[in-house]
Amino acid sequence: MLTIALSKGRILDDTLPLLAAAGIVPTENPDKSRKLIIPTTQDDVRLLIVRATDVPTYVEHGAADLGVAGKDVLLEYGGQGLYEPLDLRIARCKLMTAGAVGAPEPKGRLRVATKFVNVAKRYYAEQGRQVDIIKLYGSMELGPLVGLSDKIIDVVDTGNTLKANGLEAQELIAHISSRLIVNKASMKMQHGRVQALIDTLREAVETHHPH
Repeated sequence: MLTIALSKGRILDDTLPLLAAAGIVPTENPDKSRKLIIPTTQDDVRLLIVRATDVPTYVEHGAADLGVAGKDVLLEYGGQGLYEPLDLRIARCKLMTAGAVGAPEPKGRLRVATKFVNVAKRYYAEQGRQVDIIKLYGSMELGPLVGLSDKIIDVVDTGNTLKANGLEAQELIAHISSRLIVNKASMKMQHGRVQALIDTLREAVETHHPH
């Protein structure tokens, strides 16, 4: 059995056409079903529906053979037990710093609110800046508005949410898209099947999302 971990929302919606090109179609609509394990038209392939931030955990620990995760999640997770053989070129956005429009650079230690704690630590360490990082799970935009932080680090798509809250995107940390990830043991033990699926998905990506 090959198990593929996916998260609901944009990643699932954009991945299903690529999987369909490989002949893998869920037998139930994952958005409507309450099931967390979804069978597919291939008897030996199933989908796991998990939280986006949990996809690399399932794959690294072998509970899923493959998964689809945003590069933002992978940068934060930092797993060694994963291969990342393919950029699916979906769910594209940018990981950026943002702050209040026109706010001066703060003197002294910078306070940064984000759910990307590891990314933030690495980013400011490379710049040699002293920062206090405040972990938030959502609504990062509030940070600078209520004096919790000077800046935030978050994924930015259109930038409309930032604008609506009086913030502006500032420094680009990374270009983000969703990646296919593979468990290292699965790659060894089921190499033929996994490699065939990677190759088929690669062709589907070239067709659906050419450079």
